[in-house]
Amino acid sequence: MNFELNRHFPPNPFILHRSSFILHPSSLIPPLMHLTILYRGPLVSCNYGCEYCPFAKRQQTAAELAVDRQSLEKFAAWIADHPQHEFSILFTPWGEALIHSWYQQTLAQLSHLPQVRKVAIQTNLSCSLDWIEQTNPDRLALWTTFHPEWSKLDQFLEKCNYLQHYGIRFSVGVVGFLQFREAMTTLRQRLPQSIYLWINAVKAALPQLTPDDRAFFQSIDPLYELNTHHYLSLGKACRAGASVISVDGEGTMRRCHFIKDAIGNLYDPAFETALVERPCTNETCHCHIGYVHLDYLELDKVFGMGILERVPIAHQMPSP
Repeated sequence: MNFELNRHFPPNPFILHRSSFILHPSSLIPPLMHLTILYRGPLVSCNYGCEYCPFAKRQQTAAELAVDRQSLEKFAAWIADHPQHEFSILFTPWGEALIHSWYQQTLAQLSHLPQVRKVAIQTNLSCSLDWIEQTNPDRLALWTTFHPEWSKLDQFLEKCNYLQHYGIRFSVGVVGFLQFREAMTTLRQRLPQSIYLWINAVKAALPQLTPDDRAFFQSIDPLYELNTHHYLSLGKACRAGASVISVDGEGTMRRCHFIKDAIGNLYDPAFETALVERPCTNETCHCHIGYVHLDYLELDKVFGMGILERVPIAHQMPSP
């Protein structure tokens, strides 16, 4: 089935007159709600082969990739068809999405929709960045990860400079293995101080770290220790399921990526009825894209408008 995404956008969605937004009737009506969506479609393949990743160097058939593309286009068309709400969207693929043209095109298109407050994606930044020129830089953001064993530092930094040139907000991260210490140090030295460099704590390795090891990680990422905990979450209030949801390629809605029970389907005309506050049913929460939404941690005060792309307020620069 072809969902004909392009029927929702002008023939060239990247050359838009400001008046086309101002005169749209929906732009004169306050949004009914602001919903954050973490979208993860059926993509499960990656061009890198990191030994700690279950999706390393996994390949998908052309038919499987076609299903992923169709699912993504249906999701983007649904966003375009709901101008009465506002959306912040983070793509969290199991694999690398931006090496596929349909993700590049979809992010560019979504960034121009007036109802999209922000669209962000997790990426290893191995793709071509020509498509960035077609985006709205005020609404696009990237959560990037540098993989020292698969990416050349100079090439990665060149792409970071490209993003900065076009005014794209982004963070840079490295997985917290000690063998990457030299790469972390060099990255911190060569990246502008305005760019947040985070270290993703390897929870299983924490008992083997010395105080000096943790102090090193903290010197690179002042928020490192935030990412080292299994936060108590059972029975705690969380925005997940009310103003933040996880959505898969079939539209199935879940509170977050870490609670498997479905709460509804995004493509149900009455999907809003599923958005209610619920206490967390997991004992703990240890992943950034989960625990940042726990009310009692108040991490919205740390990350503010950069919560999706993992950029804390201290590193947020005004749009150029």
